[in-house]
Amino acid sequence: MRLKICFIALCVAATVGTAMAAAPAASGQRTLTHEDLWTMPRVGAAKLSADGRWAVVPVVEPAYDEKQQKSDLWLIDTSGVREPRRLTGTSGREGDAIWSPDGSSIAFSARRDGDEKAQIYLLPLAGGDAARLTNTVNGARTPVFSPDGSRLLYVSDVYPGATDDASQRRVAAERKARPWNARIYEGFPIRNWDRWLDDLKPHVFVLTLPAPGTLVGAAVDLLAGTKFAAEPGFSGRFTDSGQSLDAIWTPDGSAVVFVASTDRNRAAYSFTSSQVFRVAASGGEPVALTSGLDQWSEPAFSPDGRTLYALVERRTEKVYNRSQLASLAWSAAAAPRWLTSAVDLSISRFAISADSREIFLQAEQEGRERVFRLPARGGKATALDAESRGAYTNLVVADASPRPVMLANWESAQNPPEIVRIDPATGKHRVLTRFASARAAALDLPAVRDLWFTSSRGKRIHSFIVVPPGFDPNKRYPLFNVIHGGPHTMFRDQWVLRWNYHLLAAPGYVLVLTNYSGSTGFGEAFAQSIQGDPLRGPGDELNEASDAAIREMPFIDGSRQCAGGASYGGHLSNWLQASTTRYRCLVSHAGLVNLEAQWGTSDVVYSREVSNGGPVWEQGPVWREQNPIRYTGRFKTPTLVTIGEQDFRVPLNNSLEYWTALQRMQVPSRLVVFPTENHWVLNGENSRLFYSEVHGWLARWLAPAPAAAASGATAVAPSR
Repeated sequence: MRLKICFIALCVAATVGTAMAAAPAASGQRTLTHEDLWTMPRVGAAKLSADGRWAVVPVVEPAYDEKQQKSDLWLIDTSGVREPRRLTGTSGREGDAIWSPDGSSIAFSARRDGDEKAQIYLLPLAGGDAARLTNTVNGARTPVFSPDGSRLLYVSDVYPGATDDASQRRVAAERKARPWNARIYEGFPIRNWDRWLDDLKPHVFVLTLPAPGTLVGAAVDLLAGTKFAAEPGFSGRFTDSGQSLDAIWTPDGSAVVFVASTDRNRAAYSFTSSQVFRVAASGGEPVALTSGLDQWSEPAFSPDGRTLYALVERRTEKVYNRSQLASLAWSAAAAPRWLTSAVDLSISRFAISADSREIFLQAEQEGRERVFRLPARGGKATALDAESRGAYTNLVVADASPRPVMLANWESAQNPPEIVRIDPATGKHRVLTRFASARAAALDLPAVRDLWFTSSRGKRIHSFIVVPPGFDPNKRYPLFNVIHGGPHTMFRDQWVLRWNYHLLAAPGYVLVLTNYSGSTGFGEAFAQSIQGDPLRGPGDELNEASDAAIREMPFIDGSRQCAGGASYGGHLSNWLQASTTRYRCLVSHAGLVNLEAQWGTSDVVYSREVSNGGPVWEQGPVWREQNPIRYTGRFKTPTLVTIGEQDFRVPLNNSLEYWTALQRMQVPSRLVVFPTENHWVLNGENSRLFYSEVHGWLARWLAPAPAAAASGATAVAPSR
């Protein structure tokens, strides 16, 4: 195999002894602890004022006790001259912040004292308290000012048949008084992520802002009484805060553009679509602006008002389709233009220059999240950023500034996210906030390094190597092969909360983080290549990544290896259980063990049929040959199994089935169930326990004297 190693920061080829030798930790630096990780301030996405002079940023100050956690909005001077200033200081968690067109006020959603659900608030920047604008029974979210600043649109959920807030409250009271408790369905889907779905539907509301000293009037429900909203397949895009409609104003303020699905009810047997619609600001039946099977999202108008842009996943019968950028001429009924057809990148975010001539793109590329520039007419995208490491997220550009103002969050495995200003001319960035930087600087966080090798199937495969704090290249370290989820994501040079690289490595492990086939950031074909081979091919690449690291890095003790991951990483961990005995132990969080049971109980169905080559009842090769539970007789490797009881993506039944199989085969194993967690472990104390369990399991089986020998597991074995 050909192999290339380089520092992320320097990205230069070197010999192993030179490239992998880490500089000693700075004086006084210490090892990262869970408390360091969990209580580090978390900086959210910046929202720019139209003139680009200011930004508002949400900052969370976490605590193990959620009641002690703070979340406030901060005002950021984009010139970097003034220090950030706190705007809010209540117990309510503010989000969805948006500037008024004249920059005099900020609207946001928050659940404050007396609010059962999050409501919309208006904060004047000249001084004074935030005023509550809504008091809806089902809450309000995602406010957007009209172009003239006189009105505000927002999204709220509506009960079927309810036409105003009074009828909403009546239906809510009637349902609360029901003597029975049951969920009743006639169509799919019935669950999403960690919640059972109900019959509430997202509607767009428009509120006229009151004059000073006057009362807030009633908002207009733009979708009330429409056939569109009554369709059984109508829904928004599912997010953590509820269903989103990505609603925005048209440039003249006469209408609202939004994105919705009208075929969500066919999700059990087909891909579903989402299209762009237009509805008059006074309400009425929406008009579709797009059609087909594609997934449209996040529309935005150019500053000159002539063009509507949006992200699109062009649906095919492939297991993965990259996100592209499309445009619609707003003054004419024209077909969409596909602006990034020639760009083999999946676009995660875009921003339009103030002069409407350029589009700035945010996209994954080979372990990084980068910024690119694209002519407004489309064509070739060129890299803009000059940073050779880390990841940019939440890219924004001021739409009315005479000088370009571009902000983003920037982070790396060594640096928690902070707000930076990027110079479009040079690609260099300047740090504007330091909410977490001082704490991170006190920690021994070695830079991650690149490892490239060519697999036995001829694919060029990328991994990151993470060494422990206090790394000494003359010592020998056990290896932990960490497996990312998705599969359509990738390991990035990025600060991670749930499977933090440095916290996992802290006891003295070298981590191998492999972007196996199916990962994004390496071209669409690479991500699609697991169709019909979801586990075997990626599993082989994981083993070969361990082999390559062991051969080339003398400080890795190849006789002491474990592997593990979460979600799809858990799936692959369970496949390694079925296919190799090379690892002393495994860790499986939210991992399927039975393809058939997963198909029948998950909130996602049809995409699994596409990935596995057809429906389960046809029992094609994948269903027969890449289903780990069918190999239970081979299970030998000690395994830690963890799961959140509220996980509907990989439901509890799969973990219980795996646990039963391990116990039946008398394999040393440990089961940890978190009753209140979903697919992720989000509670602070639960997270602390999770890391403790993983570290304890690794310590038990990676001890210098092979603890796994008693179980019959093989300490070292070939790749497959």
